[in-house]
Amino acid sequence: MERSRFLAGLDLPAHCILSEEAELRPYECDGLSAYRRLPWLVLIPETLEQVQAILAYCHRLKVPVVARGAGTGLSGGALPLEHGVLLSLARFTDILDIDTANRLARVQPGVRNLAISEAVAAQGLYYAPDPSSQIACSIGGNVAENAGGVHCLKYGLTVNNIAALKVVTMEGELLTIGSHAADSAGYDLLALLTGSEGMLGVIVEVTVRLLPVPEYAQVLLAAFDSAESAGNAVADIISSGILPAGLEMMDKLAIRAAEDFVHAGYPTDAAAILLCELDGTRAEVDAQLEKVHALLSHAGASEVRTARDQQERQRFWAGRKASFPAVGRLSPDYYCMDGTIPRKHLGRVLATISEWSAEYGLPVANVFHAGDGNLHPLILYDANQPGELERTEEFGGRILELCIEAGGTITGEHGVGMEKIDQMCTQFNRAELEQFHAVKRAFDPDGLLNPGKAIPTLARCAEFGHMHVHGGALPFPELERF
Repeated sequence: MERSRFLAGLDLPAHCILSEEAELRPYECDGLSAYRRLPWLVLIPETLEQVQAILAYCHRLKVPVVARGAGTGLSGGALPLEHGVLLSLARFTDILDIDTANRLARVQPGVRNLAISEAVAAQGLYYAPDPSSQIACSIGGNVAENAGGVHCLKYGLTVNNIAALKVVTMEGELLTIGSHAADSAGYDLLALLTGSEGMLGVIVEVTVRLLPVPEYAQVLLAAFDSAESAGNAVADIISSGILPAGLEMMDKLAIRAAEDFVHAGYPTDAAAILLCELDGTRAEVDAQLEKVHALLSHAGASEVRTARDQQERQRFWAGRKASFPAVGRLSPDYYCMDGTIPRKHLGRVLATISEWSAEYGLPVANVFHAGDGNLHPLILYDANQPGELERTEEFGGRILELCIEAGGTITGEHGVGMEKIDQMCTQFNRAELEQFHAVKRAFDPDGLLNPGKAIPTLARCAEFGHMHVHGGALPFPELERF
C-alpha cells in the first residue's frame, strides 16, 4: 500500500505521525543494534481511543503493526517493518492510581520501571523487578519481554509482580486480563500475555504489585580465583536453604570494565566476583550473613567483604548495573546473549564458553544473574571487520544451544525477538511450535501483530539443519507479503 493512501484515511493529528527519514531513523533498531531496518511509518498516539482506532484501521487494511516502548530491548523484538506501522507508546507515561491498602499501582505502559518505585517510596513501598535498564525501560516493554533484574531470584520476574493488564487486540477491541483480586476466573491469560513479545495484543495499562521495603539489607562481595569456583559457590548457597534477594556474578573482564567506569571498589585481580544481597529483619539478615560468609570461604573465595554502609552497598550494585555500558567502552560492538541453565552446570558452561572464546578469537565478558542461572555473556567484536559479526552470531548461537543441552532455555528475560528465532527450532519440536502458532491465530488470525518475531515458521525450522548466520541481515521470506 502507498503511504499517502494510508495516511489519507488515518484519523490522527499530524504531530502524532512521523514519516520523514530523519524522523524515522531513531526507530530503526532497539538495544540490539546488530539488526537495523527503517520503519515505513511511526505513529505516536496520545489516547487509548487513538490506539484502538489505529489498530482497527490497520486491521481493515491488513497493514502489520509493531508496538514499541522505550526501545531498550536486547533481542530485536521491536525491530520495525519496511511496510508496516511502528506504534510507539512513548506518550503513555501516567501513573493512574496508587492503592497502598492493596499494594497495587495502575500505570500506563510508557511509565519507566524505576519511576514506579520512586512514586511510592514515601509510603515505604517499591516495585521489585529491577532490570539494569530500569532508569529508562518502560513497564509495557517489561511485560512484553517478562523482564527480570538483579532481585528476581527472590522476588520473581515481571509475571510474578503484576495483577492485571489492559490490552488492545489487532481489531481494536479493549480487553482486561487478570484482576485486582487474589485470583481471576478462567484460564490464566495474564501469564500468557506476559512475555508474548507484542504478538498477541498491545498493552495499554498495567496493574503492578507493590512490596514493602525490607527492614534491612546487606551485601557481601566475594572474590574468586576462577569463574568455575564462583559458579559452584552459587549452588552451595542455594542448596543451603538460603534465598538471597540477589546473587550476581561477574568475571574478570566485566569486573575491570565496571571498576574503570563506576569505581565501585571491585578487586580487579579477581577472576570472578559474586555479589550476594540478603534482606529481611535485622536478626534474620545477620544470621544469614554469617552462614553465607562461611559458605563462600569454604567454596574457595580469596576475599569476602561486607558492605560497610549503605553508600558502599549502593556502589557494589552500581557497578553491576552499569556493567553493560562499561563493557561497551572496551570494544566497538558487543553482542549480548541471554540464556538460562540449571545452577549446578554453571561451572561447566562457563568453562566451555571460555574455550570457545579462544577458538573464535572473540573476548567474552560474563555478567549474569547467577542465583537463577540466567547467563549474559557479552561477546566483544568489531562489525567493521569483514566476517566478524557472522562469527559472533555463530558463537552466540552455540552458547544458546549449550544452554539447551544443559537442560536450560534460550532466554531468561530478553525474549526471543529476531536474535534467537533459529534456536527456537532446537528448543521446541514441531508439535510444540504448532501450538504456539495456534495461540497466535486465536488472538491475531491475520498475523499482523509483530510478524516474524519469536516463533519461527515450520518451514524456517525445516531449513535450520545447521548453525545459520546472517550478519545482521534479515532473510525472513515469511514477511515478504507485507
